[in-house]
Amino acid sequence: MSKLENKIEARHRNLFDVLNQQKYTVDYFQREYSWGEKHIEELVTDLTSAFLNEYEPGHKREQGENYNNYYLGPFVVSSKDGKRSIIDGQQRLTSLTLFLIYMHNLQKELGFSEKIEPMIFSELRGSKSFNITVEERIPCLEALFNTGSYSRTETDDESTGNMAERYQDIAEAFPDELKNAAFPFFIDWLKYNVIMVEIIAYSDENAYTIFETMNDRGLNLTPSEMLKGFVLSRFDQADKRQKANDLWKTAMMDLKAFEKDEDQRFFQSWLRAQYADSIRPGKAGSKNEDFEKIGTRFHSWVRDNLAKVGLDVDNGKTFEQFVHTAFQFYLRAYIQILEAEKTLTPRLESVFYIHHWGIAPTLSFPLMLAPLNVGDSEETVCAKINTVARYIETFVVRRSVNFRKFSASSIRYTMYSLVKEIRGKDLTELKQVLSKKLAEMQESFAGMDDFRLHGQNYRFVKFLLSRITAWVEHQAGMSTSFVTYYQPEKGKPFEVEHIWADKFARHTDEFAQEHEFNSYRNRIGDLVLLPRGTNQSYGDLSYEDKHVHYIKENLLVKSLCPLAYVNNPNFIHLTYDLKLPFIAHEAFKKQDVDSRQQLYRAICEHIWHQDLD
Repeated sequence: MSKLENKIEARHRNLFDVLNQQKYTVDYFQREYSWGEKHIEELVTDLTSAFLNEYEPGHKREQGENYNNYYLGPFVVSSKDGKRSIIDGQQRLTSLTLFLIYMHNLQKELGFSEKIEPMIFSELRGSKSFNITVEERIPCLEALFNTGSYSRTETDDESTGNMAERYQDIAEAFPDELKNAAFPFFIDWLKYNVIMVEIIAYSDENAYTIFETMNDRGLNLTPSEMLKGFVLSRFDQADKRQKANDLWKTAMMDLKAFEKDEDQRFFQSWLRAQYADSIRPGKAGSKNEDFEKIGTRFHSWVRDNLAKVGLDVDNGKTFEQFVHTAFQFYLRAYIQILEAEKTLTPRLESVFYIHHWGIAPTLSFPLMLAPLNVGDSEETVCAKINTVARYIETFVVRRSVNFRKFSASSIRYTMYSLVKEIRGKDLTELKQVLSKKLAEMQESFAGMDDFRLHGQNYRFVKFLLSRITAWVEHQAGMSTSFVTYYQPEKGKPFEVEHIWADKFARHTDEFAQEHEFNSYRNRIGDLVLLPRGTNQSYGDLSYEDKHVHYIKENLLVKSLCPLAYVNNPNFIHLTYDLKLPFIAHEAFKKQDVDSRQQLYRAICEHIWHQDLD
């Protein structure tokens, strides 16, 4: 190995230097982009909270040089033959690229013109080349950069679709208090105060060794470990301290079996749910309060707020009780929620639903943990968690069918106030409080009358149709579930399909303009779920020719056909018992779309009724 190949360099660099006019490829074993909503929300919240803790209205931009830096961790690159390949850190760097694209698009709306494009792409002779180059992701990045949205295609890999969804998560997580005069200051801070450590190896062998070392032998103490050190140091007896240490280590392993940073999220959720009293007001220049401090340095927050947590430095028994009682109780509840997110679980079904369509985890987890009291039975714990999750699902569905967003930045204060309002409530009180909140919502299912598919809500439309389809079949005594339609483990996946073919010429008797036809065609009443490939095989046929095929499909689709109403007593009873306006459709005209629209609304009102008792 030559001297250059044996060389390893490490230096701290601000984000501007890391990305500006740089070129990176992604190594094959790092190829997948797998960050989820909670990772993106964490990144956006951490960055914006760190900035807002420094910024004050009235500052001049040069004063930003004195703002505290934010350390975003290391990344490893292999440099060979003039090419730089990311060995470790592509999740963060890809996410930062998506974040910068969002900043670029947002500033056009806000009327700013900060120069951030060179951190996203390089340009040569009019041709854009993205700074992190993965060939199959280029169409997605170009669409996000140019229009702020990307419609998935059948040939997209999982990473590409994931990037499009995470971009939308960024838009929802970005706080409104930065969409004003503070925005240029934030861009400056993001460029020059966000710091990463770049580690460069000049051989693949050294690069992989560094990668393995960083991932297998991390030595930095995490906030969870620092909290453990502080708590256990207050134990009076060594044997009790050792027992608590073993318990803590086992708990952290259980959490990290879900994700490597799950221990941090557990403490953030628990402490916010049970002890935090304040949150930063939604205006630039406000200082971080309990909610934000727990999110960034919860170990320090506990030391500074011992009385709130019920700890007494002069009484070691309070620390023992903290570990053996409160810690274990809320840990069990938290793990129940994590498991219910992964699998549709009896008594916790709504947790599964809101994992697929809900509010940000930094808000939903504290909400679900807030009403729990140490000593609650397992049955009570499940009932409380599921009641809160049912409230969250009803809240987000009603907002969504009315085209209202529920980004973390826009609802964080409202939801955190609710955390305090339901904290420690018994089950009856909890249901009363949340039912009242739903009754007071401005958004109702009247919004279903005009609800339609558009470029940004495909995922919700599929969620909605999956819930409706599964609910109808469940009421009719069938064994299918939401999973069957939203994410089947085997068989063809289901897709949102139009009942009307995309043939304007067939509908000129009802529509004078093609855009009017297209708009009506996207109404929810014209949409169903069909297995991938099924509708394509007869999708261009007229309704009269293809609807006879629908009798082979799920019950919601079958209900279009007269045969569905023959010798099907469970379905007939369902329509009469619940007074649902099911009818067969021999033809499918404008009024038929309206009829189905009203049917879907009626089903939604049954599924997500506001009385949680």
